[in-house]
Amino acid sequence: MAKILFIIVLLLVTPDAFSQKAGKNTSSLNSCMGGINIFEDGDFQLQFTGKKSNDNAVDAYPSLSRINSENYIWISYIAPIDGDLTFTASKKSGFVQMVIFEEEQKDICGEISQGIAEIKRLHIGKESSIVGLDYHVDGGIMYSLPMKEGRKYQLLFATESESKDKLYLQWRFVSGGKSEPESQIIDRRTDDFAPTFKIIVRDKETNEPIIASLSIEGNKSIAGMYIGSDFMFNIDRNSKLTIKCDAEGYFLNDLEEEASPFEDQEITLDLERVSAGRSMKIEEIEFVPGTSKITLASEPKLRRLKDFLALNSSLDVEIQGHVFAIGDNSFAAQKVSEARAKRVMKYLIDNGIDKHRLTAVGHGNTRPIYAEPKFFYEEQANRRVEVVVK
Repeated sequence: MAKILFIIVLLLVTPDAFSQKAGKNTSSLNSCMGGINIFEDGDFQLQFTGKKSNDNAVDAYPSLSRINSENYIWISYIAPIDGDLTFTASKKSGFVQMVIFEEEQKDICGEISQGIAEIKRLHIGKESSIVGLDYHVDGGIMYSLPMKEGRKYQLLFATESESKDKLYLQWRFVSGGKSEPESQIIDRRTDDFAPTFKIIVRDKETNEPIIASLSIEGNKSIAGMYIGSDFMFNIDRNSKLTIKCDAEGYFLNDLEEEASPFEDQEITLDLERVSAGRSMKIEEIEFVPGTSKITLASEPKLRRLKDFLALNSSLDVEIQGHVFAIGDNSFAAQKVSEARAKRVMKYLIDNGIDKHRLTAVGHGNTRPIYAEPKFFYEEQANRRVEVVVK
């Protein structure tokens, strides 16, 4: 069977291991804090967990007492420009309920739990298997939602208790009543004579520009979400930037980059199409040395993997553990590799991915990328988890 291969590089470090208190899992897609991030238009397949959320996020709203709190999916979205949100969310049978909240300050989930986030759209009836927003109202379809650039919204979908049905989401953001133009260049420079920090997004095979969603953190002057293929900024200070790139039909690409205000810099983000036999590397998944305990610093990377799987619920995956060890494969190396694969799988299950989509195996040190590593980074490359999409 054709397979898609993801490579997750594991670093051995000593910070506190990642753990979640029982009943307080805030990264699950059925909790507000664990909401799936949508960055761009597309057709997505999500899946209800069939489990009750523990965060009781909407209890502060008496008007939401009829929402079935036994089975949620949360989605998070930031408007890329001024425009209207339209979408449909449907199941093959049963009902779908919908609530859309708008952030007031800078903590939308906290505002929802306090009952101060504004409800922008609400459908709590149980007569329809399709809800959404459009310019034409019908049944569970309500009026499109005008949005301002940079505003954050949290969407809640609910369905029958214990249902693990798929939710088919068709997501379209419209600018000025027309489809958003595929603008290539985003120029946010304020001084044409100052050094330019440039990011370009390209197809890895063809080198053609790709319209992608780009998220930047680490410098307030340029932090935000942008859509385009070529991005230009002025940097006001030395910064360590976290850059996240998403494009429909491509593997995600994240990196950290040092940016300087004193020289021109250009970064190329090469994206690979999602297809059989291709691989993606997600760095900085960290374990406590000699154990399967995942460090707290690794959660953002695992959450990105969770979001990818949540938005592609038709994919079944095998999680393969690998360790670095000198000599023949030992019993200890084999068990550690198995335990790490199972720990990654447990994280995904605990955070809303259907366990029937996941399997875990360990290969010890039998499949190194570098048979005779000479450098530290080569040892790190051998110490990894591979997620194989069947």
